[in-house]
This record gives sequence, C-alpha cells and structure tokens, in this order.
Amino acid sequence: QVQLVESGGGLVQAGGSLRLSCAASGRTFSSYRMAWFRQAPGKEREFVAAENVLGDKTYYADSVKGRFTISRDNAKNTVYLQMNSLKSEDTAVYYCAARDTRVAVVTDTRYYAYWGQGTQVTVSS
Repeated sequence: QVQLVESGGGLVQAGGSLRLSCAASGRTFSSYRMAWFRQAPGKEREFVAAENVLGDKTYYADSVKGRFTISRDNAKNTVYLQMNSLKSEDTAVYYCAARDTRVAVVTDTRYYAYWGQGTQVTVSS
C-alpha cells in the first residue's frame, strides 16, 4: 500500500499561482503512476492531470492545459501540481491519486487505488 498526503492549498487571487505537493509513503513510489483530480461543491470528482504508463508523458484536462503542470521527484517521493493563471472556476478540493504502473487509463477515478485526503484551493475573483 501507499499513503498519500497533500499540502499547499490555500486562498489565492485570480491570476495567481499555487504549487500543490503530494508526499507518498509505504511501497516504492516508482511502482505507481500519479494523478491529480479535483472536486468542486455539488460536482463530481474530475480529472486534472496524470502521468502515462511509462511516466514519460503527461496528460491534462482541457480546462487546465497550458496552466497546470504535473511533475514528480522520486528522491523525495513527492508529486507536484504547479498551478498558474488560476481562475475562480479552479476552486475545488484537490486530490492526488496513485494507480498501478500497468494501468493505462488515466482519467477514470475507478482505476486509482490510493487517494490522499485532499487540499482546498480557493481562487477569489
């Protein structure tokens, strides 16, 4: 198993930036491919960004493409989500998630076995 703990959320003005971190512990971090999802009040959890099976490509939701960047530091067992040019519609609880490296599907929550507790991001307009 792997345990995930997010941090870095907060309140930011529209146009600003935040960097979320997700620290992993437990089994070898490199055994998993990571992703970020978010959930706004009254809405379903939605895909934000993820790594592919080989870990050499990244995928993004259209709504965040060009503004958000997912990256990982294996030495620190941490995955990041750099969020720039934030908009009010980015307000949500952000979750990191881990899936097995053999799973190719990246956007479906059902394929992620491990989840963090979430961190709140609020963008004021």
